Amino acid sequence: MQKIILASASPRRAELLNQIGVEFDAMPVDIDEAPLKGERAYDYVQRLALEKAQAAKHFSKQSDMLVLGSDTSVVIDGCILGKPDDRDHAREMLRELSGRTHSVMTSVAILGEQTLSIVSESKVTFTILSESDIEWYWATGEPKGKAGAYAIQGKAAVFITRLEGSFSGVMGLPLYETNQLLKQQGYLAQ
Repeated sequence: MQKIILASASPRRAELLNQIGVEFDAMPVDIDEAPLKGERAYDYVQRLALEKAQAAKHFSKQSDMLVLGSDTSVVIDGCILGKPDDRDHAREMLRELSGRTHSVMTSVAILGEQTLSIVSESKVTFTILSESDIEWYWATGEPKGKAGAYAIQGKAAVFITRLEGSFSGVMGLPLYETNQLLKQQGYLAQ
């Protein structure tokens, strides 16, 4: 079976690709993830997924392999919530999400014979979080390094009252959409 290159160090993305039987080599890339001035969240995640894939393709010694890049952003009131800088930043993000519905946008870009990309958008609703909820969650260590300061597949699941869309997309890689793009590139995992 053909292997692909995953332009990511994310253990969640690796776990999700393994779940659908995709064989890959992980190639973490380091790109500037700052939003451009006035850039909409949809365009932002799409641009980052493509830039990650392009960076991995550039550094790969196997130019004929498919390269998959992905990016996830939590968006509320039009603002992109990235990864928290520290405890206070994470607490601020969680207070912002408390009792509200937000969007999670995950883009997937696959470079092969053609360049294909898609953005999956899901809606996630949080219960109202108390300060003790937020402190407890910070103490779990999960908010560190997570867009929006939470992981839906982890302990934050107890905060989520409603999900509309793709669970795997909120985790960081929408599997249905990823599989469709891989098929369009001629890759069949099943």
